[in-house]
Amino acid sequence: MTFHIGAKPGEIAETVLLPGDPYRARWAAQTFLKDAVLVNEVRGMLGYTGTWKGERVTIQGSGMGMPSLSIYVNELIKDYGAQTLIRIGSAGGMQEHVKVRDVVLAQTASTLGSPSRGIFRELNFAPCADFGLLQAAWKAAQGRVDCHVGGIYSNDTFYEEREDLGAQLMRHGVLCVEMEAAELYTLAARYGRRALAILTISDHLITNEALPAGERERSFGDMVEIALEAAFS
Repeated sequence: MTFHIGAKPGEIAETVLLPGDPYRARWAAQTFLKDAVLVNEVRGMLGYTGTWKGERVTIQGSGMGMPSLSIYVNELIKDYGAQTLIRIGSAGGMQEHVKVRDVVLAQTASTLGSPSRGIFRELNFAPCADFGLLQAAWKAAQGRVDCHVGGIYSNDTFYEEREDLGAQLMRHGVLCVEMEAAELYTLAARYGRRALAILTISDHLITNEALPAGERERSFGDMVEIALEAAFS
């Protein structure tokens, strides 16, 4: 048991999926895992462990933003021995060819700053995905959903007011914006773990299109299946 995860030793699997929303964690566990058991509800951040095709999996909510995710990932790695961590979340599209409902596999994650920024001082560390997971996820996505691989932007400011920054990110081919992947990748690099962010485009910064609430679960289901297949390929 840690400050933020109430699971007992052995209750967390080595493979962990990380949706930001704890209710999405519950939905994913009930939909995709067999014999899912609630192992964490500290501060309402739900976590479940069950099996997928005989493989143990934990689906743990991580909250919004890099500071929140950093807490859960640090504890999952250092206290529970998590080896493979896959973020499954939503993102805002930043390129015209990246459509709402598409899936993005984050090869790299740029950021203005993260909880790990102070460690590097003047160095601009380049957080990136585990190549094996990235390759497996790309393969799993084929024929299932339109999928894009490339750089994304992790931003701790949801209500961003810097239009100049967004324009430069789009100019440099950044596919989408979300709020957690850069810190996940940095922590995975620090502790020698595998990490990947798989993101469903739920809204679009150029077209202003947004995925209707009623369609989100069906669209997010593709992302969960890709994550599970990639984790055990």
